[in-house]
Amino acid sequence: QEQFVESGGGLVQPGGSLRLSCTASRSISNVYRMAWYRQAPGKERELVASITGGGNTDYIDSVKGRFTISRDNAKNAVALQMNSLKPEDTAVYKCNTALITRTWGQGTQVTVSS
Repeated sequence: QEQFVESGGGLVQPGGSLRLSCTASRSISNVYRMAWYRQAPGKERELVASITGGGNTDYIDSVKGRFTISRDNAKNAVALQMNSLKPEDTAVYKCNTALITRTWGQGTQVTVSS
């Protein structure tokens, strides 16, 4: 049973933008920190961005200034606005709690290519 459903990925040219959405099957109101992860072919999964219930955010250096994470507890949703995309952002993106306490969803593929 999937705990998350991600959407919004696609093929975009370098410099383009995408907005990813994640909806949880259960409430995230009591989850301290939610996160977006990504995994590129042949690479390990990495935590890209996270956000606390109070709105404090954290990003890996490679996406700072380009990605923005947000959450809506009332909708059990987490979003990731991605701007100025680069080919190295190509990956499958998934959301989960920062401690990875729930079952993964299918994720959404982001491909940045000209």
